[in-house]
Amino acid sequence: MRIVIAEDAVVLRDGLRLLLASRGHEVVAAVGDGEALRACVDEHRPDIAVVDVRMPPSHTDEGLRAAIQVRRDHPDLGVLVFSQYIETRYAAQLLAGGARGVGYLLKERVADVRDFLAALDRIAAGETVLDPEVVTQLMGASRRGDALGALTAREREVLALMAEGRSNSAIAEALFLSYGSVEKHVTQIFTKLGLPPSDGDHRRVLAVLHYLQA
Repeated sequence: MRIVIAEDAVVLRDGLRLLLASRGHEVVAAVGDGEALRACVDEHRPDIAVVDVRMPPSHTDEGLRAAIQVRRDHPDLGVLVFSQYIETRYAAQLLAGGARGVGYLLKERVADVRDFLAALDRIAAGETVLDPEVVTQLMGASRRGDALGALTAREREVLALMAEGRSNSAIAEALFLSYGSVEKHVTQIFTKLGLPPSDGDHRRVLAVLHYLQA
């Protein structure tokens, strides 16, 4: 199997390269950023790319975005995202459209080298391999998006102003509504987002978190 590694941590990158080579795989390139990943996939046309999520320059989501791009340019390329972070937004894009030959594993949860190598074999065979925690967070993000989709346009405007820290009075003034109308919209937002009254939780804060996370 011909493999490209994109990992900015030098020790881990070299460790993966040595591990895969010792198992008979050909590591055609081992790079440390998304731009280099795109270039070496174009040049070498590997079977699989093993990609970290956070890489230079900002160490946020460059690796995952680069993985989406190389997968788009090379639909037959297998992609294994191997990271300690879960980025649900871009992970959902990577997994869209059937996602044959795609995996997302968390570094700290791979307890056995054989499991990692088996995941590569399954991805090469066109299977999808996901850590259960990745599945859980993707499902949670999907539910949040579905709930927000149930809001009316006016309710979304109210929620957006809540996210800016506006009070009900300020929202009423900004949207030219009565205070009572804003209260009704806020109540509907809580209901649709599944946020019942609670002594232990601040529903306004939780509603804003739903909005920001989605």
